Parts: sequence; C-alpha cells; structure tokens
Amino acid sequence: MSTDTLSPTIHLIDDDQAVRESLALLIGTVGLRVQPWSDPQLFLTQFDREAIGAIVLDVRMPGISGLSVLDTLMAQGVDQPVIMLTGHGTVAMCRRAFKAGAAEFLEKPVNDEALLEALQNGVRQHVRSRQRHQADRAARERFAQLSERECEVLGLIVEGLTNKEIGRALGLSPRTVETHRANLFSKLQAPSLAQLIRHYAALVDAGDSGTA
Repeated sequence: MSTDTLSPTIHLIDDDQAVRESLALLIGTVGLRVQPWSDPQLFLTQFDREAIGAIVLDVRMPGISGLSVLDTLMAQGVDQPVIMLTGHGTVAMCRRAFKAGAAEFLEKPVNDEALLEALQNGVRQHVRSRQRHQADRAARERFAQLSERECEVLGLIVEGLTNKEIGRALGLSPRTVETHRANLFSKLQAPSLAQLIRHYAALVDAGDSGTA
C-alpha cells in the first residue's frame, strides 16, 4: 500500500488548463504534490486509490459533471477527501455535494487561503483515517490468533471477573485461567489490563461499524 504520508498527492481535475496551472502552482507553495487531470474519466480509471492525499474537483465539465464523478468515487469507497469547485454555485448544488460526500465546496474564483486550508485539513484527516484503519486491521489480525477458549476468557475478563470466577464459569483451574490470561496479553500485545480492554472495545466497535 502506497500510503506515503510525507508526500501526499492532490489530484486536480478541471478541464480549464489555465485553472489547472494556476491552482497547481498555488497548491505547490505549501509543499503538496499535484497531479493535474483534464479528463475526469481518465482520472477515474487511472488514479491511485491507495495513496494519501485529496481530490480537487470542478463541478462543471464537458462529458461528465463533477457531481457525477463524486458519486462514482463515493460508490467505489474512495476515502480521499473531495473538495468541489464551481464558478456557478447554488445552495441546492452545495447541499447536493455535501450530501454526496464532499468534504468542502468552494466557489471560483477560489480564495487561496480557503483552498489551502481545506486541502491541508483534508490531508491530515486522511492520514489519521488511514492510521486508524491500519490499527484496526492489525487488531483484527491479532484477535484472529486467539483460540475459542481464549476468546471466552477474554470476554469474562472484560466483564470484570476474577481468575477464580472465570475458572468456575468455564470449569477450569485457576492455573489454566492464568495461562490463558498470559496468552491473551502476549497475543494482543497489551501491556496492561486497561490496554487489553481498550483493544477489545475497539474491535467490538469496529465490528459494529462494519455491520451497521
């Protein structure tokens, strides 16, 4: 996965060459790398969905509108934040863009500071989002290593039961419970009980979100 947080890419989609060139120069002043696109269809088929960054998307383009591109991106599960630009914005268009998943909606001529702030905030949020997803995936992989019995012990630990109470509930000796408990801390890489419970809660929350 090419998640290079030190060199995020801003994808700039606008059919107007002058606009692409001026915005690319502006975005480059804050150290962000820009990939310009004149053809939104080409962008949809070729851009790197795994990369860190953001998307700047013009609303009015020949052939396919920016809102249609936005719909396609959201339907494909693309997680890069999308900033919409338009020279003829309306309240209804703005509402439509936000409802479809846009992170920001700016009117042309674009205010330089507003665009740069939106991009920098979007990139930071994208980095944090990817880091959370990577942490969740790592946690799921660690939990997948647990045996059925270890999962049972973990559930009772989280409920606050002592080793003796867990032993009675599962028909195990305290020594066996202690062995399972030690395995849990090792496999889940939890240095403390509080961290073990946080790992468990995070996994449950992630599972609930995935099935919502």
